[in-house]
Amino acid sequence: MTQAFYQKFKIGILGGGQLGRMLIQSGIDFNLNFSVLDPDPQAPCHQLASFTCGKLTDYQTVWDFGQDCDLITIEIENVNTKALADLEKAGKKVFPQPSIIELIQDKRKQKQFFKNNNIPTADFLLIENKEEIFTQQSYLPAVNKLGREGYDGRGVQMLRNKEDLSKAFDAPGLLEKLIDFEKEIAVIVSRNTAGEIAAFPAVEMVFHPEANLVEYLFSPAHINEAVALQAKEIATNVIHSFGLVGLLAVEMFVTKDGQVLVNEVAPRPHNSGHQTIEANVTSQYEQHLRAILGLPAGDTSCTAPSAMVNLLGEEGFAGLARYEGLNEVLSLSGVHVHLYGKKQTKPFRKMGHVTLVDLDLESLKKKANFVKQTLKVKA
Repeated sequence: MTQAFYQKFKIGILGGGQLGRMLIQSGIDFNLNFSVLDPDPQAPCHQLASFTCGKLTDYQTVWDFGQDCDLITIEIENVNTKALADLEKAGKKVFPQPSIIELIQDKRKQKQFFKNNNIPTADFLLIENKEEIFTQQSYLPAVNKLGREGYDGRGVQMLRNKEDLSKAFDAPGLLEKLIDFEKEIAVIVSRNTAGEIAAFPAVEMVFHPEANLVEYLFSPAHINEAVALQAKEIATNVIHSFGLVGLLAVEMFVTKDGQVLVNEVAPRPHNSGHQTIEANVTSQYEQHLRAILGLPAGDTSCTAPSAMVNLLGEEGFAGLARYEGLNEVLSLSGVHVHLYGKKQTKPFRKMGHVTLVDLDLESLKKKANFVKQTLKVKA
């Protein structure tokens, strides 16, 4: 799509958070022109591109924003897909496609899609309300997920026994059988407009026990070749089944007997791919741009083992952000700090991340733990 490199060609991004910020940073290398829509006037992207403050779920706002764009993409799923579909009908390019975003927005539809397309996933029941969950006590232990608008640790409850039932959501959702897994991994996979698919090596994720957010990850994942191949094949099958153009993050469980099951997917750059900026030949952000612009997929190989530590707002602190331990962390070799430009911190808010690269795995783990214990976001 060589017209993308003409000065007047504009890529619109719905969402002005850190993912959009890093997408724009990658696009600068290609001299691409961006416009951003976000409800927060101080969103991380607000100083990096033409910026419009407005609601992502409002039809007219999204429709009006899209008029000035040649191609529209997303960095968050919670957007008005009707407006995107109408923009597509009006001749605008929209990737990922609005129908796929709409499907993925609802975890109920996601799970049903996996089942219909023989994609391995945990057993589940579709649930309409809290009352219905009380009739399914024999299904416990299970994970109760909201069908819509659950993300970043929200909209997910663990129901291990009948005493937990009071925590259940009183809204359409699902009950998913609790998996006795050994590891949680993710594979980021891309598909361009010509149908070319490329997958990044699987990464291993470690979640915060309270916030249900990725706390840190290691790349590549410490899994055997058979599991790695299985994960890559599943991720490739998922994006092919969707027919999605763009980037897809496929989060998976590895069971103790070596099975790989899909947990959830996200049709955009993802937290599990931040380390690709420093540790892979092509970053996930460049890969997303290549895919939606119809360019050849980049080399996804790791250049070195890496770790990524999320910088989350410390518990008990809210207000103007300040960073403790920055000097100590920056004194380490192979460390790159990314701060997202968010002025206000609050508990568990994603404020930045740190990528660490080291050929020695033990040294890498020690450094990751040091960063986690040393670099704090307070107010």
